[in-house]
Amino acid sequence: QVQLVESGGGLVQPGGSLRLSCAAPGTIFSRAVMGWYRQAPGKQRELVAYITNGDTITYGDSVKGRFTISRDDAENTVYLQMNSLKPEDTAVYYCNAHVVLQYTSDPSDFWGQGTQVTVSS
Repeated sequence: QVQLVESGGGLVQPGGSLRLSCAAPGTIFSRAVMGWYRQAPGKQRELVAYITNGDTITYGDSVKGRFTISRDDAENTVYLQMNSLKPEDTAVYYCNAHVVLQYTSDPSDFWGQGTQVTVSS
């Protein structure tokens, strides 16, 4: 079982910043597409951003220009820097690893436990 460990959520005022971190096992990190998703109450889980092992990045439309995803292969960690936060960014944020495990041919998805981000004055 692949365990992803998230940290960095919390309460922040509108316009503020937070940085989320997600640590993954070194056995899979370098091969994985790492991403962040979020789910607000009563809404479907949506893509925030993902980054491939070749550093290709995709952002969800609602966060473009405000959020930055990055990865540190030496630390097996993916980060999400969130700036200019808005109340509508309030959600549980989940880290995702999309990876083909050794001795398998199809990709698998693994999820962190989620971290709450609340943007409110």
